[in-house]
Amino acid sequence: MISIIRNINLKNEVLAGLTVALALVPEVIAFAFVAGIDPLIGLHASVIIGLCAAIFGGRPGMISGAAGSVAVVFVALVARHGVEYLFATVVLMGLIQILTGVFKLGKFARMIPHPVILGFVNGLAIVIFLAQLNQFKVDGKLMEGAQLYVMIALVVLTMAIVHFLPKFTKAIPASLVGIIVTTGLAMWLNKIGIHMPNVKEFAKGGISGGLPQFHIPNLPMNLETLEIIVPFAVTAALVGLIESLLTLSLVDDLTDTRGQGNRECIGQGIGNLLNGFMGGTGGCAMIGQSIVNITSNGRGRLSGIATALSLLSFVLFGSKIIEIIPLAALVGVMFMVVIETFAWDSLKLRKKVPTKDIVIILIVAVITVLHDLALAVIIGVIISALIFAWEKGKKIGARIEFKENGAKIYRLDGPLFFGSAVSFKEIFTPKEDPKEVYIDFANSHISDHSAIEAINAITEKYRELDKKIHLKHLSPDCLVLLKNAEEIIEVNVFEDPQYHVADDSLA
Repeated sequence: MISIIRNINLKNEVLAGLTVALALVPEVIAFAFVAGIDPLIGLHASVIIGLCAAIFGGRPGMISGAAGSVAVVFVALVARHGVEYLFATVVLMGLIQILTGVFKLGKFARMIPHPVILGFVNGLAIVIFLAQLNQFKVDGKLMEGAQLYVMIALVVLTMAIVHFLPKFTKAIPASLVGIIVTTGLAMWLNKIGIHMPNVKEFAKGGISGGLPQFHIPNLPMNLETLEIIVPFAVTAALVGLIESLLTLSLVDDLTDTRGQGNRECIGQGIGNLLNGFMGGTGGCAMIGQSIVNITSNGRGRLSGIATALSLLSFVLFGSKIIEIIPLAALVGVMFMVVIETFAWDSLKLRKKVPTKDIVIILIVAVITVLHDLALAVIIGVIISALIFAWEKGKKIGARIEFKENGAKIYRLDGPLFFGSAVSFKEIFTPKEDPKEVYIDFANSHISDHSAIEAINAITEKYRELDKKIHLKHLSPDCLVLLKNAEEIIEVNVFEDPQYHVADDSLA
């Protein structure tokens, strides 16, 4: 423990946490408006889940909060039933996520193909970019004249500081310096008559508040309530875990370290469970803020703790200081996040990877922008799996040989599963074949029920023609699969007694 503490740069961790908390405020407020809830509910939720994920989660340096991907899930629920149903849903959401980690289901995130991950980060970068455009509006209308030009200039100044300052010094996070400098300029501009919108105006009244309070959701405890909240809880849990685990993977790449997916599921679940009982909304890892943290040299759990405590301090004591920060400074920071998030190398892949991978990247990115992350990833994984099955299904074949007694041997090559079952059946010519036929599985494998059905259909055709068929070199697990399937379908296997093990030869 002492060695771990020594390896942590306390100053970097705390300053990174402070920087992230500043960038988190407008995002959380914006997402609270999306969900139709009070901004303080979102801020309190970000404190709780941020603290829990930092302490109990599986990825040091990753930042969690009341994310937009989860917020959009709750829009219809809050509009129809109110915030009490939201709190109950978040409790159930947390329980689902904890169980996901306990039963070690987080490992399935490793099965997400790389093109899907590229599509996810590109789509999310576009979503973050589009979300910032609302900051260029006043009362729903786009800024005009000097106000718009100055706003753009301040955004560019912030971006320039964030980009160039690390080339000279890394003693202080560049994002924090950018926010401080731009805030000072905005205050001077306000004095000379050029008004720059700030956090207080964006929050429509400010972010001042007290500590989160324990609160049991006030709603009927019956089956009807359960029917209402379960679909939203399952969807929110899935969305939150997908975004958290993909963000974990991205931070792994940025830091060249390895996080723990199942532990992260539990950490996220604990945060959301507490949120439901503390009057907060649901949350998950936030890719933009996580990148701000990493680029600000926040690599340990302390930076996540510092972010949560800084955010709480803003609400309790520092609201008046935070409220004067111009939106231009925070937009500049988030635009740099967009640049860091977008996988620019994916634009150069057109001639380097198969066309199908490019299509998957585009589909996932578009669905992420137009709908939501969970649907985009699910569709991307399904398309990838179907393409894989199609490609593998085309590869099954057989070499034809004959024994001295005239028996025909089909030496299969390739896996036998649902994708190759039709091609498997087309290999055989029962009517033309001799009275005795061998099917050699030495270079093949029976994978599923579709494969068993295909074998059954072929052997049935030979039996109807009064011809004998032998299945050879079946691996032990394939034999078990065939044996178990006898309760479902008739498995027609004619075995020569001397061939009962997988390493026998046909000689």
